[in-house]
Amino acid sequence: MATVTGSAGIFKAVTAGGSVANVGEVRSYTFDSSADTIEDTAMGDTARTYKAGQKNSTISIEAYFDSSDTAQADLVNGAEIDFELHPEGTGTGTPVYSNTTGKSAIVTASNFSASFDGMVEASFTIQVSGEVVIGTN
Repeated sequence: MATVTGSAGIFKAVTAGGSVANVGEVRSYTFDSSADTIEDTAMGDTARTYKAGQKNSTISIEAYFDSSDTAQADLVNGAEIDFELHPEGTGTGTPVYSNTTGKSAIVTASNFSASFDGMVEASFTIQVSGEVVIGTN
């Protein structure tokens, strides 16, 4: 199995309904995905048993602030967006994670920070609505 460097990753976004575009100046991202479990153990069972429950996914993006980047400008609190996450870039056959058709992801937080001797940095938190689709380019 091949490893991939983080520098290959691309995050694309747009206000729901448009065409996704690269979010500029992205430095890092975190994609968190989980599934609940529902216990269905009954009397007489010798071990606990579970059923799969609902899934949940969030995305955090760290970037240098770029007011001229239209995709970054779409990431405002409360915005409903479409997204694509390309961990290995956009080459043929590489994986792409995206939101379910007809279900928007919601920007739940945006933060900006700066120091006198550094860059203005931006961070965004996105709550995915619906299931994440895993496909290929």
